[in-house]
Amino acid sequence: MKTPPGLQALIEDGVIDQVLRPLKSGKEASVYVVRAGDDVRCAKVYKDLRQRSFQARAQYQEGRKVRGSRQGRAMARASAFGRKQAEEAWKNAEVDALYRLSDAGVRVPRPFGFFNGVLVMELVTDADGHAAPRLGEVDLDAETARSYHRFLMQQVARMLCAESIHGDLSEYNVLVGPDGPVIIDLPQVVSASGNNAARQMLRRDVGNLTISLSRFAPELLDTHYGEEMWALFERGELHPDSALTGRFEFDESTADVDSVMQSIIDARQEALIRQQGREAAEEDL
Repeated sequence: MKTPPGLQALIEDGVIDQVLRPLKSGKEASVYVVRAGDDVRCAKVYKDLRQRSFQARAQYQEGRKVRGSRQGRAMARASAFGRKQAEEAWKNAEVDALYRLSDAGVRVPRPFGFFNGVLVMELVTDADGHAAPRLGEVDLDAETARSYHRFLMQQVARMLCAESIHGDLSEYNVLVGPDGPVIIDLPQVVSASGNNAARQMLRRDVGNLTISLSRFAPELLDTHYGEEMWALFERGELHPDSALTGRFEFDESTADVDSVMQSIIDARQEALIRQQGREAAEEDL
């Protein structure tokens, strides 16, 4: 295939040898299958985003560190320089998160480097060597669904121990490889301690996964891993290998049960909107 402009420099620099085919395309990036020597990997080419996209991402960027006070002030003003800095920070956030979470034992694609605005990383495949399907594209038996749910709850807990929350976790950014689920798409990763919406986003991430897998194991809807994780995290008692139960005693005096139910409703609606958006993007390929 014809080499996309964003990948030509990587070929010239010897980072990759060939672009094999497009893998997927979305509003923020296009992903290609590439060859580097004898290895097949994927390359994520980020797209330039409009100003409204930065405004929509403001809640995710809260608490992130920037290189200097000048950059921070420019980003807050949304000047041309600030938007450029925010764009770079958004791209770098995913690169940094992949390395940090991989080191923390979270199952994410292994990163191989960030070159000229392009992230080169592991291509997650199925047992036959084809690109792995998304979690929302596979049919599971009840026991496998429960196993995947336990595994993903552990991964979310490990992310939280690494001070990170995915922020947009759902069945559409979890791939299913031969060894189980792999979490992808991390440019919006949230600071667990520095973002005021961290608890809400954690509960939404957990709710999205639980709702998806409850199609095969309905009893999962009776679990409350997000609340359990956050309570342990706040007390400094959450560890990468903490034995989670999914049980949580709500404080009825604060009517927190109502907010949890609303978060589940919101998660359902957001999952539907994301699905429609991804289907529309894939039709444009």
